[in-house]
Amino acid sequence: MPTPNDMLKDRLSRYSDISIGVIGRKSGRAITNTVWFVFEDDTINLLPVQGSDTQWYKNVLQNPAIQVSARGAEAKLQAAILTEPKQVASVIEKFRTKYGAADVKKYYSKFDVAVLVRLR
Repeated sequence: MPTPNDMLKDRLSRYSDISIGVIGRKSGRAITNTVWFVFEDDTINLLPVQGSDTQWYKNVLQNPAIQVSARGAEAKLQAAILTEPKQVASVIEKFRTKYGAADVKKYYSKFDVAVLVRLR
């Protein structure tokens, strides 16, 4: 019988977007967003569309608890913030490989931070 993490890994390996849930830093309410991601080595790489100006990113700074949901498989995890330029550049390159450099350039406007979420 597959574990919930096995189900999540399976879906992360097959889909191009997921839902993330964060806690609003001002409202305290749960907020859900659909985002692109790259899944590799039991780690979900996230790139905020507007970099450090992205609202869900600002919420994660305040509270690193994050709910990841991929087509019915979900987990409550902890987010880790990346601000070191070489680490952020590595995540950007993974996004360009998965989604294409043109689409990353089209949809993403600031490249100063990234977020990693490790499956436990």
